Amino acid sequence: MNVPFRPRRALAVTAAAALGIACLPLAACSSDAGGSDSGQALSVAASFYPIQYLAQAVGGEHVNVTSVTPTNVEPHDYELAPKDVTALSGTDLVVYVPGFQPSLDDALSEVSGPDVLDLTDAVELTHHDGVEHDHDDAREDAHDDSHDDSHNHDGDVDAHGDHADEADADHAEEHDADAADPHFWLDPVRMQSAAQAIETALSQADPNHADDYQANLSSLTETLADLDADYSTGLAQCERTTFVTSHAAFGYLADRYGLTQASVSGVDPESEPSPAELAAVKKIVQETGTTTIFTEDLVSSKTAEALAAETGATTAVLNPLESAPSSGDYADAMSANLQELRTALSCQ
Repeated sequence: MNVPFRPRRALAVTAAAALGIACLPLAACSSDAGGSDSGQALSVAASFYPIQYLAQAVGGEHVNVTSVTPTNVEPHDYELAPKDVTALSGTDLVVYVPGFQPSLDDALSEVSGPDVLDLTDAVELTHHDGVEHDHDDAREDAHDDSHDDSHNHDGDVDAHGDHADEADADHAEEHDADAADPHFWLDPVRMQSAAQAIETALSQADPNHADDYQANLSSLTETLADLDADYSTGLAQCERTTFVTSHAAFGYLADRYGLTQASVSGVDPESEPSPAELAAVKKIVQETGTTTIFTEDLVSSKTAEALAAETGATTAVLNPLESAPSSGDYADAMSANLQELRTALSCQ
């Protein structure tokens, strides 16, 4: 697996190389590195909460991790201030996924100093319907076939099965890298891959504490594997397999556990659905017997509540974990999400 760990003015390297076959020309490889010989913690900037959670769990006491996106701020459209860009220049490592936060992408093109870990390849980002509001027939057919072959969930329909006929023709050709779904963190298995990439980067930057990073990774991997097992068991026998959310954040989770996500808006929770899109989701609710429309804390629930009122459904919160939870951590919030899904889908 390629891990795009990008030191300034250096090429990406494979995970094997980063683990010791080759040492990148990082500042932290020298004897005056902040985290290797000086006793100072490595300064790590994570783009937003789930990545911050991973970096802190792997780095432990040897890192000082901050989130570029403040707590309780919706990260998609968060604009970095000049002081934020300046702060990035003073960090040792930045961990992010490009395309999710354009402001951060722009900032990283301007600063020099920190090394950059792009998690895209490590977590294998893919396209999901709802991203870029892109719903052409070919993609829908492939999605339907995949679910029929892998899960054979009779009675459920694809999240936007009829939407392709109503979507803008201009969107039919938007299948490119920019349309990849960035919400990998709602899949505990992909989170394990991201954690491995972060451990690789930290061990590369601070080899004196590599054993600690590897031990922390082992503990974190166990936590994430337990979450995966809980989801696999908890969602194995459900009356329904389609769930409706405010925005298209749960595609990877749906793929992992044999579910189908329908979303009121696309990947950007601030985008306004068209009347045709709302009609398509309403039809899904009616055809699948959906009883719950999921909202979230950081964006308006007005449209979701209106849809619930029209269809006789109720609303509940499903946390997309784009900001730190009000209590507990990532694993706690994911466990709470599982219980909400089990209730909404009438799982045994």
